[in-house]
Amino acid sequence: MEWREVVEHPSLQDLPFKIETNAEGYIMMVAAKNRHRLYQARIHVWFEHHGEENKAMEECNIQTSDGAKIADVAWRSLEFIKRNKDSDPYQESPEIVVEVISPSYREKAMKSKMSLYFEKEAKEVWFCDDDGNMGFFNPQGELERNELFKEFPGHIDIEVG
Repeated sequence: MEWREVVEHPSLQDLPFKIETNAEGYIMMVAAKNRHRLYQARIHVWFEHHGEENKAMEECNIQTSDGAKIADVAWRSLEFIKRNKDSDPYQESPEIVVEVISPSYREKAMKSKMSLYFEKEAKEVWFCDDDGNMGFFNPQGELERNELFKEFPGHIDIEVG
């Protein structure tokens, strides 16, 4: 299926899963736990408070060589927004793509997604693990700290109280 067919198909509306496609157009569903969504929301809110408003988004659709992938959070520059307007999925990657990874998420899958985002010109790919620890990467490899938002924390706390 083409991405537009997926998002417009009546039977695929309001599913409790994140939907992606692969290169052949097959639909893949990924269930996200509340913990995952809390990290996702905290990262999005951080961008909104430390950058210009409306440049961060959750559930960002990006067309890759292996189908449409959904980044948990993405940060887009004004230039990116002007170039891509309301295209869905984006045909290029936003500058920063963030994935929240669960304990069952395999390292191979993480590296594959990272590679796909860099193919589409992402400047950095960030990963948040199930304990809130952040990992930052650019096309050359792992970074000690991210380069685009140096003040972004190396750990995200979702605990209350």
